[in-house]
Amino acid sequence: MRETTRRAGLWRPELGSVTVGILTALYLLVLTNWSFWSKGWRYLEGRPTTLAFIAIGLACLYIALCVAVSLKYVMKPLFIVLIMASAAGAWFMDRFGVIIDIEMIRNAAETNSAEAGHLVTPGFVLHMLAYGVLPSLLLVFVKVRHRNFLGKLRGNLAVIVPALVIALVAGLSHARVYAATVRAHHDWFETLNPFVPLVTAIQFAASQSGDVNVAVAPLGKDAHVTDAPLGARKPRLMIVVAGETARADDFSLGGYARETNPELAKKDILYFPDTTSCGTATAVSLPCMFSVYTRAEYSHRKGLSTENLLDVLSHAGVDVEWWDNNTGDKEIARRVTSRSLIKDGNPAYCAHGECRDQVLLDALDARIGSIDRDTVLVLHQIGSHGPAYYERYPEEFRRFVPDCRSAEFSDCTKEEIVNAYDNTIAYTDHILASVIDRLEKQENRLDVSMLYMSDHGESLGELGLYLHGAPYMIAPSQQTHVPFVLWLGRSEKAAYSAACLAGKVGEPQSHDNLFHTVLGMMRVETGVRDPALDIVSGCRLGATS
Repeated sequence: MRETTRRAGLWRPELGSVTVGILTALYLLVLTNWSFWSKGWRYLEGRPTTLAFIAIGLACLYIALCVAVSLKYVMKPLFIVLIMASAAGAWFMDRFGVIIDIEMIRNAAETNSAEAGHLVTPGFVLHMLAYGVLPSLLLVFVKVRHRNFLGKLRGNLAVIVPALVIALVAGLSHARVYAATVRAHHDWFETLNPFVPLVTAIQFAASQSGDVNVAVAPLGKDAHVTDAPLGARKPRLMIVVAGETARADDFSLGGYARETNPELAKKDILYFPDTTSCGTATAVSLPCMFSVYTRAEYSHRKGLSTENLLDVLSHAGVDVEWWDNNTGDKEIARRVTSRSLIKDGNPAYCAHGECRDQVLLDALDARIGSIDRDTVLVLHQIGSHGPAYYERYPEEFRRFVPDCRSAEFSDCTKEEIVNAYDNTIAYTDHILASVIDRLEKQENRLDVSMLYMSDHGESLGELGLYLHGAPYMIAPSQQTHVPFVLWLGRSEKAAYSAACLAGKVGEPQSHDNLFHTVLGMMRVETGVRDPALDIVSGCRLGATS
């Protein structure tokens, strides 16, 4: 290291490229990896020697990587990207306990500006200034001294080779302990910042190129309605409410101590208390819900390349419409009538690119009187989407107080966060009960029903986690245990055995059932409907399957 040099009146520190690489590596590893180190201490049950060897090994690997790319014209831009990405990743992992896997990145990529805006809080900005912008400016300010090619090659290898050897020795020295710990805690090394999130982002970007112009395979072209023709019966209207971020743990219908479902409790509904989601984020769960694939079979590419429930209903001659009050239909409604209520922008309920779910009720009021054919309306809620829970319900639904009035959770106590979230559930209860009210008024001319199922749940501080999107294999039940409500109008209810339906309530259900159950309720027969996954058709009086 030299003393500072003076150029054009400006004093700048001058460091060798290897030194800058080492300092950057240590900065990334030490100051932006709180989640990784805290989990390591917990998972290794306080074994300081083992953790010290991990620290030495990782430090050497980080140094080797950073020194390897310490090339003139390359290192500063690349290091700045690593620092900024690491700072952003650290904020979300440390603050919310999230894992930045490929599905989390997909969910972020498919969000809208309003939703993303709730995450850019003053705390996030200050964090990025302190841990991203400031060190990046210091890096820009430093004058980096580079050797000629042979000198750089010798100097870099003199650091890289010993570093890799030390990393190998450190890794092998406690290999059994490392392997056992990683097997037991898959989330540990997934928080290693910034390289694991960056590799995941690269994988996502690579997969996106393959999603362009995907050919969609037809599904259920043999679909047909088995009921009597219109004229000999009333048209059938089914409303499918795709919920957002509602966790079953906070539904009083399922035993939650707080009365979050007072209006639905007065309705003659079926509530399925043991229902699991296909994923932990909208980008996965929503298309999976409407696909023919079970959770075990589903993949993002399969979902894109195969027609879904809405297409099969259309093939059967059922009118299908998707009304969206969220971040979009995730390509589910590409081939049916689709409407964004956010773009419509009713000023009574909409502001800053988001709307409360009352807009769905207003749209239903305007449409329901003109329905004269078999119809399925899908209402996609904004529901309980966080972190700005307080934006999801009007003032009169502030039943649980004090409620968190900020998207920055550090401004609120856990009790305030839970209160705000429970208010969103109470408002969803009102929305669903109001949908039923409107359907009841149409029973003289329509056979009506409603099915509600949330796309995924939410963490509210359990195990230090907030929000959702954890990898499914390690996700807590609060993110995968979702509410499922079914309501049948008078005519529909009379067509089923009450005892049989009551028995279904006690059985485990999942998103796997949605596709087949909706087809069954709409009396649509097709070779792709699986009677074993159709919850209700087997309970129809006189049914054989």
